[in-house]
Amino acid sequence: MWEIGGFIAGGLMIVFGVAAIFMGVTGFNTTRDAIRDEGIVFGTADDPAVAEHAEQWAGEQVTTGDQSRAFALVMREHVFEGTGGLTYAEMGRFVSAENPDDPAGTSDEEAALKDEEGNPVSNSARNTWVTATALTTALNVSYMAERLAVFGIVVGVALLLTGIGLVILAFAVFGREAEAAAAQRAPSTQPVTG
Repeated sequence: MWEIGGFIAGGLMIVFGVAAIFMGVTGFNTTRDAIRDEGIVFGTADDPAVAEHAEQWAGEQVTTGDQSRAFALVMREHVFEGTGGLTYAEMGRFVSAENPDDPAGTSDEEAALKDEEGNPVSNSARNTWVTATALTTALNVSYMAERLAVFGIVVGVALLLTGIGLVILAFAVFGREAEAAAAQRAPSTQPVTG
């Protein structure tokens, strides 16, 4: 019974290992294909953000998780340039009537710049942060998806090797016990002297 259990456990580990490797490879390829399909291209190396975060990929298309992460950092730098270094939470919802060029804006509707209909004008710098956050999050998720796929492959290899080890162990341990039991049951071939 223990021998059969060892073979079953080993077989299941092998099956799970192969499945994990397959899913990891599929996830890795799917992530890379999705990134490539977006057609994102790094700027030139004379852009300070590209020079800082992705100089080795300047002018190239984004095709990997590492490149996606680097492009997200480049985008964040560009957004900071457009907002004067302010984050989303540091900016008001509306353009300030007192200082319309200040990206900090205001959240006070009374102090906001009004359009022709008397409605407060939205702070475009703050809206840019919303768009940038969505895009950089998608890029960072691509990086994470690729890392998870690699982790799945590593776990699959570990499961596969563990399963093979269990099968070998079942053969080695229980095979010897069966041989020993058979040897004890066999009649002695020594001659009887009397």
